Amino acid sequence: MLKVYNTLTRKTEEFTTLKPGEVSMYVCGPTVYAKAHIGHAMSALVFDIIRRYLEYREYKVTHVMNFTDVDDKIIIKANQQGIDPFVLGEMYIHEFEEHLRDFNILSATINPRATREMDQILTMIQGLIDKGYAYPVDGDVYFRVTKDPQYGKLSGRKLDDMQAGSRIDVDYRKEHPMDFALWKSAKPGEPFWPSPWGDGRPGWHIECSAMNLNHLGEQIDIHGGGNDLIFPHHENEIAQSECFTGKAFATYWIHNGMLQLSGEKMSKSVGNLVTIEEFLNAHPADALRMMVLNSGYRSPLSYSEEILTQAEKAIDRLRSALKPAMGGSTGASEVLLTTLNAQMDATSAGYVEVMDNDFNSAGALSHLFELVRVINQTRAGFATDDQLAPAQALLLKLTSALGLSIEKETVSNQAVDGFVDLLIEIRKDLRANKMWALSDKVRDQLAGLGVILEDSKDGTSWHWE
Repeated sequence: MLKVYNTLTRKTEEFTTLKPGEVSMYVCGPTVYAKAHIGHAMSALVFDIIRRYLEYREYKVTHVMNFTDVDDKIIIKANQQGIDPFVLGEMYIHEFEEHLRDFNILSATINPRATREMDQILTMIQGLIDKGYAYPVDGDVYFRVTKDPQYGKLSGRKLDDMQAGSRIDVDYRKEHPMDFALWKSAKPGEPFWPSPWGDGRPGWHIECSAMNLNHLGEQIDIHGGGNDLIFPHHENEIAQSECFTGKAFATYWIHNGMLQLSGEKMSKSVGNLVTIEEFLNAHPADALRMMVLNSGYRSPLSYSEEILTQAEKAIDRLRSALKPAMGGSTGASEVLLTTLNAQMDATSAGYVEVMDNDFNSAGALSHLFELVRVINQTRAGFATDDQLAPAQALLLKLTSALGLSIEKETVSNQAVDGFVDLLIEIRKDLRANKMWALSDKVRDQLAGLGVILEDSKDGTSWHWE
């Protein structure tokens, strides 16, 4: 049974969907005003891993990820550059979609944009006014937080305590300092849309609620995003959505931890960021996915070159199990094949067991590396390609379910492997003749070239460092 940690209840709960066999999942996407950084990629990777596992468990997933393409930051940046804010937003949307493909992130079922959802946004705002949950003032519209007795339930904050701990724009037209904008009146030089309250544009929070309602309905299974969105964005989404529909909004709230550089959250405002473009110019895309997989998705993820190097080595370790049989292999022993088959069963079962525990991808990797170890031992025991094929196919299936792009080696790589295998055979003869110094020299010089040998009772296996 799949269990998921729910931010709303602060508990790990059994996963039950509104419709059997189907999952509706909304994930907050980026505000498109600058080049995306790897913190954005990390969040997208987390929910790609979650989606892929849900589909591995044979759920049909409807995945909505929005683009916020009208916002103060977009307008300011566009004015600085002297271009239309919609042109700026379109440019960064296109760039972000390309980066998602670079990282092998599945395309969302739907990518709504705030500028294309204005009718739904206006309808929802009017409905909240009609129900007494919102009020217009001088062309703006605000949500009445005091009207919602459950306001603060996601973040665990009390309304009376919020004023002291939050940055609040001083606006004496508000009935309460924590009331938030649903509609903002137009200012000179800004894009605007007509509304019953005057020309203007939507507030940030109402966009997601309206898009959720329009594309997934009044209730959804999963709402996701970074944990920096819990308050105020997701808190406000819950308030306005549930007050509008009278129904519970999302069953499970899933939040990923932040990517940290030098101990601080990576963000544009802090300026301590690595853009996706910069990352991809220096590292393979799978390295970042491996970093995410090897950590708990709810915890902060530290970013460093050392951690990236470890991630790249882990990918090479997985690939090492996809090498073809050693030249001249006549077949592994029954003992080795029985051990390999048992490990395949253990890996398949263990993979599901740990991923069912709140998408424990680090645990899933540990099961994959056990399978890698046994595949390499069996290969070193002169297994043929046919004998290795089922275990290698399982490894490919499970790594693919995690979104890793691990493939069998090319012919050119096989040629290199052949030389390594030959040196291992020579070293075996040296050891048999007790020529220890020379055999150690072969091992050490191979290590200097990045080839790591592992000796066991079943023979010698190797992998790239």
